[in-house]
Amino acid sequence: MAKKVAVIGAGVSGLISLKCCVDEGLEPTCFERTEDIGGVWRFKENVEDGRASIYQSVITNTSKEMSCFSDFPMPEDFPNFLHNSKLLEYFRIFAKKFDLLKYIQFQTTVLSVRKCPDFSSSGQWKVVTQSNGKEQSAVFDAVMVCSGHHILPHIPLKSFPGIERFKGQYFHSRQYKHPDGFEGKRILVIGMGNSGSDIAVELSKNAAQVFISTRHGTWVMSRISEDGYPWDSVFHTRFRSMLRNVLPRTAVKWMIEQQMNRWFNHENYGLEPQNKYIMKEPVLNDDVPSRLLCGAIKVKSTVKELTETSAIFEDGTVEENIDVIIFATGYSFSFPFLEDSLVKVENNMVSLYKYIFPAHLDKSTLACIGLIQPLGSIFPTAELQARWVTRVFKGLCSLPSERTMMMDIIKRNEKRIDLFGESQSQTLQTNYVDYLDELALEIGAKPDFCSLLFKDPKLAVRLYFGPCNSYQYRLVGPGQWEGARNAIFTQKQRILKPLKTRALKDSSNFSVSFLLKILGLLAVVVAFFCQLQWS
Repeated sequence: MAKKVAVIGAGVSGLISLKCCVDEGLEPTCFERTEDIGGVWRFKENVEDGRASIYQSVITNTSKEMSCFSDFPMPEDFPNFLHNSKLLEYFRIFAKKFDLLKYIQFQTTVLSVRKCPDFSSSGQWKVVTQSNGKEQSAVFDAVMVCSGHHILPHIPLKSFPGIERFKGQYFHSRQYKHPDGFEGKRILVIGMGNSGSDIAVELSKNAAQVFISTRHGTWVMSRISEDGYPWDSVFHTRFRSMLRNVLPRTAVKWMIEQQMNRWFNHENYGLEPQNKYIMKEPVLNDDVPSRLLCGAIKVKSTVKELTETSAIFEDGTVEENIDVIIFATGYSFSFPFLEDSLVKVENNMVSLYKYIFPAHLDKSTLACIGLIQPLGSIFPTAELQARWVTRVFKGLCSLPSERTMMMDIIKRNEKRIDLFGESQSQTLQTNYVDYLDELALEIGAKPDFCSLLFKDPKLAVRLYFGPCNSYQYRLVGPGQWEGARNAIFTQKQRILKPLKTRALKDSSNFSVSFLLKILGLLAVVVAFFCQLQWS
């Protein structure tokens, strides 16, 4: 008899968890409190309690080839970086393809998840839900928590003396939807993460002036990298990941600094991070330096105090006549349906083995999916988490002892602090390629490069030096996909397809240019030898 699994949430993590359950022969039921799928990526004009909220103009920071699920490439005509509506379209296509909607109970809120009395032997859970005002309960063999971590706005008002006197409007970036109504205003955005930067850029086009306050500075990257390819298809390779792991920290810091400053000098723009040794997640924004050059946005230091109409900054400067303050200060997360003894949130942190499993349970039948912030796409990350988790539920993979898991949690947290710092916004941060490989190893889906060098050297070279995308984890092991190799070798075609919207005549300029270079080089060599002969 198939094990019954409760999946909480029908966002990205919930959808891929459903598919992984079905792939492993489990029987999932998904509870989604709203009327539709998509989670944070489904834009709504109004902010709803208990649901993630985005602004209308949001586009992805990771490209389609690095973000798609491992056995389901995005359509080749989709742009490389997707507007939220386009990404939602992909999720709908995905859900339809694998017939996932039939497992989802919409407009159903999970009220509580409690251990059954015989949990130590059965590992089962009693899940209480509410729909249309009626409560129901059911017993499940396992639970996958996919409720996300962008729901509870973090607004540290105590850190801003005088906020109670401020006469203008202030709110969290979660409330922001579009620039209408902010024309001609003087606006202060506090926090320079991706959301704060996006909002500042968008508002700066019609506002009188936008200021953005950053505590520690930040690196700003363009989505466009070498030869015009998406940044993550160039940055996230196993070769580059290996270099970052083996080289001394000073060398890595120098490399990153050189790479980040290749576009523009961050020091000249007042953006250079205070601690360049920390690998804080960069801001992905193609417009920030341009808006700074135009003076439409001005970078400020930490806000020291607020008055009725002005902001006083730590460097002693004052900006008068501030109309609006937007707190782009991140999110806290909680699990109101879980007891603290199961997953306790302290200082915006949770103790989970590999960011997934509570270590202290008698039975490993509770897992959190997507509660992580990789330096790359969350979609393949959540997918590999779900693939591993469902195999643990099924008994095909096992976890180590509680002591071993706790030691791993402590060691991983120390490494995280060393690499990313102790900021609240970095509590879920992790390296991308390393973490994907770690999860893939658990299920036997990590490619064997030594073996491939002999069997398929062309593929081995592509895997090591090319983009580390999700298809790589379908080459071997459970869930092997016969289309994986072809998907890897055709990804460039899918990257370029949406860009080639203007027909060009075939040109031999490249070959002529190359030939001229060769002839020029030969001419130099001949001239050199002739000169030797004459002398």
